[in-house]
Amino acid sequence: MLRIHFTDADLARTRVATAPDPLWEICASLHRFQSRNGRWAYAEWYRTARARLHSTHLTRTLRTLLLPLVPRATYFPDFLTPPEAAEGLDTGLEAILATPEHRVLDEVGILARSSGAPAWTPRLAEPGMRKELVQAMRTYYDTAIAPHSDHIQARVDAERAGRARALLDHGVEGMLQNLGPTLRWQSPVLHTVYPEDRDLYLNGRGLLLVPSYFCWGNPVAFGDAELDPVLIYSLSHEPHHSALPGDLGSGAPLAALLGRTRAVVLRAVAVGATTGELARAAGVSASSASQHATALRDAGLITSHRDAASVRHTLTPLGAALLRANTPDHGSR
Repeated sequence: MLRIHFTDADLARTRVATAPDPLWEICASLHRFQSRNGRWAYAEWYRTARARLHSTHLTRTLRTLLLPLVPRATYFPDFLTPPEAAEGLDTGLEAILATPEHRVLDEVGILARSSGAPAWTPRLAEPGMRKELVQAMRTYYDTAIAPHSDHIQARVDAERAGRARALLDHGVEGMLQNLGPTLRWQSPVLHTVYPEDRDLYLNGRGLLLVPSYFCWGNPVAFGDAELDPVLIYSLSHEPHHSALPGDLGSGAPLAALLGRTRAVVLRAVAVGATTGELARAAGVSASSASQHATALRDAGLITSHRDAASVRHTLTPLGAALLRANTPDHGSR
């Protein structure tokens, strides 16, 4: 069990990441290759990623370099997921290259003691070996994750919309509730299932919540409690929404989707909305709003996820692009 202890100052400084963290997603996706737990939620990604890795001859790099560094265990090195990655993949990889040698040695030593590590890992303190690692991580990201980045971003946007609504309705403590089945808020402590028994005292630093597409099950925090606190937690996955779509569009004529009522529904979805809120925005019944939402979802313009007792709708990348490209006059025809 991990217990994260908040003060009032920590509650004021708690926030949700604006985008998927590329390095945390790399590490979490590597865990997906090491476990069958939740495989149904990633079945399409798993199939296509394996095919791409094989066709680009990256399977050996995955097996001999990346997977040994990121075991699905109690610990993997913190320097692989620097906070600078919030600014993008390039910035994060530069931060890995800039990690002090003594820190690299300390953390691969912890890895060796906790779950075992190949004999070559201390060489990561050498700039040349770390450049090889960074190149492998970049190539892996481009091959296995980047092709699905729009879908992943849309899922994170949906989660942020849900957290924002909880914050507006119930405050920060409300935002910390219903983060997932393994997390429980009991003021002033956030409890979560964890591979080891541990207490994390935020001490006024706040907490960055990082929703992750590839994280499954237990949330993840830095091993070093002195680092700026983050908690990586899993997005919810439902069987009928789990597959990564190969084509966001359905081929249906856009004109059929942009009638007055449906355009109002699409604009309401832009800020995240429940079915009841869509009905009120469009001035229609809940069943009619649900039908409009279904049509938009089937066309790949919105995505729907259960949030406690409600279903929350948010835009997909295609839906956002359509909304940007159409003026209100176009939408009212």
